[in-house]
Order: sequence, then C-alpha cells, then structure tokens
Amino acid sequence: MKTVLTNKNISIRTRRRALECYIEPILMYGCEAWTISKQTQKKLEATEMWFLRRMLRISWTAKKTNDTVLEEAHTTRLLISKIRKRQATFFSHVMRREKLENLVTTGMLEGKCSRGKQREKLIEGLTDWLKAGKSLEAIEATKDRKKWRTMIANAVKQGT
Repeated sequence: MKTVLTNKNISIRTRRRALECYIEPILMYGCEAWTISKQTQKKLEATEMWFLRRMLRISWTAKKTNDTVLEEAHTTRLLISKIRKRQATFFSHVMRREKLENLVTTGMLEGKCSRGKQREKLIEGLTDWLKAGKSLEAIEATKDRKKWRTMIANAVKQGT
C-alpha cells in the first residue's frame, strides 16, 4: 500500500480513504477487548501521525508540528475515538447478553485478586470516556439502547 498512500498524483482525500479502508482495520483488529492506558493511547496517536506523515512525505527530521500535519491532511485525530466507539458498542452487546462474557468483562468473578496493582478493566476505561460517573451507571445505561447511543454520541462529539 506504500505506493498508493505516498502517490502525489492521488488526492489526499482518496489516500486517507484508502488508509481508513485497508490499514486501520488491521491496526484496530481486536480493539474491542483492549484496555487503553495513557501509554497505549500515546502510541496509537503516534502511529496515526506516522501514517499521515508518510502519506504526505514529511520527513521525521522536518520541524513540523502535529497540528500542521493535520491541517495539511485536512483531518483531525480520529483513531482513539473510533476505537472507543467500537469498544462501547461491544461492551453494550456483552452487557445485554448476561452470560459468562458479562461476568468476565465487568470483573465480577469469584476468587482472590492477585498481588500488586490490579489491572485496569475495560469498564473503567469506558466510564471515564463516557463520563458516566460510576461503572454501575454505565452498565444500567446499556439496557436502554437509546440512552446508550446518546451517551456514545456525546462522548464522540467531545473528542476525548
């Protein structure tokens, strides 16, 4: 895909569309189950900017800020919000099923916790993104599809 994405004869809009259709699905494979920490988020944002810089043939030694690169590409950062949206739809699907996946996703399995700092759960990352307050509020909101969709739409609009 390098020859297509870096071809100056193809418009930037078409190249961006090719990136979204062919590269991003490979990058986001299985993202519904990821827990995105600050470090992971930074790496994903850096990857997104790397793709744009390669498409525009901007060298990494060129002193261009990410904002100017985004302006040249006529776009904004969308990767994290796409991933969060996919996670939210997957999460609501799992919560409505009320099977074993529900228990695993919420972390409400019986047994002892392991030593050390506990890993962040998917639900904790989603409640922060949706600004739902508590995780129980998010779980209850999944039962009402209309309310859940508006929560997701509001979070995507805020761009966090």
